[in-house]
Amino acid sequence: SDMENAKEARCDVAEDEEEENENKLPHSIYGEQRAGEAKWASRVRVIDPTERETKQIIELDPNEAALSVCVATFHDRKGHTFLCFGTAVGHKVGSRTGSGFLHTYSVVGSQLTFVHKTPIDGVPRALCSFQGRLLVGVGSALRLYEMGKRKLLRKCENRNIPNLVVTISTMGDRIYVGDVAESVSFLKYNRILNELVIFADDTHPRWMTAACPVDYDTVAGADKFGNIFLTRLPDNVSDEISEEPGAVGMFEGNDLQGAHYKAEEIVQYHVGETVCSLQKATLSPGGSDAIIYGTMYGGIGALQPFVSREDVDFFLHLEMHLRGAAGAREHKPAGEGYDHPSICGRDQLSFRSYYFPVKDVVDGDLCETFNYLSPSRQKQIAEDLDRTPGEVAKKLEDMRNRLL
Repeated sequence: SDMENAKEARCDVAEDEEEENENKLPHSIYGEQRAGEAKWASRVRVIDPTERETKQIIELDPNEAALSVCVATFHDRKGHTFLCFGTAVGHKVGSRTGSGFLHTYSVVGSQLTFVHKTPIDGVPRALCSFQGRLLVGVGSALRLYEMGKRKLLRKCENRNIPNLVVTISTMGDRIYVGDVAESVSFLKYNRILNELVIFADDTHPRWMTAACPVDYDTVAGADKFGNIFLTRLPDNVSDEISEEPGAVGMFEGNDLQGAHYKAEEIVQYHVGETVCSLQKATLSPGGSDAIIYGTMYGGIGALQPFVSREDVDFFLHLEMHLRGAAGAREHKPAGEGYDHPSICGRDQLSFRSYYFPVKDVVDGDLCETFNYLSPSRQKQIAEDLDRTPGEVAKKLEDMRNRLL
């Protein structure tokens, strides 16, 4: 009887395995199955964009998630370029605790050579090279590392970032740190005291996703709700910091958990999609600088500055006419609705001001709809602008060509 029971058990196991194999979905159609919670597999791939081929692949240890990367140089290794990337061990999505490593590789041609691996007591979510050293955002702390023989050496840190460091940018001796829920903080490195000091921050709480410095006093940022903004330090603040750099440290330690100085918001615009990348760039030789952004849904857009007051007045009035009854939302007679309804499904001004009132930005997408209006409506708007329809179309084309 024992033999018969054993045979029946083996038969049951075999039948269960056959059922599991039948229930498995083909990987070619449904993809690979996801790993469980806190299980990761990461690799570093070196790609030659001109030849479109992979030069090197570095497999990381099991259960290590690569979260941040940057190219850095160190002052005691002049002439050498390094690739640094941060990883988290057993990382859980949404968790702010854990441990990780800082990997350092030397860049030689198109190959990476391992240098060392530095353990840290947090998750490195942002890296940035800074004056021959490495800035690392670990949780709510901003740390400064130097190159060592066996690992990176921590020189100083600032633990006064409100919540979680998600972006780090630098320009000159200034550091711009984006917090996950408290917008941008302006920091300065005091070489005499060897400390990182927060001397200014933003007045609006923003859930940051990307940031980049536009000039020494101005930072462009984006939040997870689809807003793009520019914040700038007042002129007197920049002058005071430049004239008395040693007095920066006295501004730390505010009882209200805020910096001594406050930045001013100069631009506000609602894109409608979560922006995941921001970069100041020139897209064509001789073209003007612009802020290029990429969204989570694959959209690419640009914020381009005007070069004259005449252009500002022209496009403001064109936007005003297109936003009104003569534009793309002209009402049909007899209450039949709009003949060209807005693609965003609501009033354009309300859409662009969804979270904050739109400020000092002209909607280029709306201005482009001028070319799709009927000739009679184009003529009506052009006459109100003291132009001909051809001149208005030429103005739009020149603005586009200045960028592209």
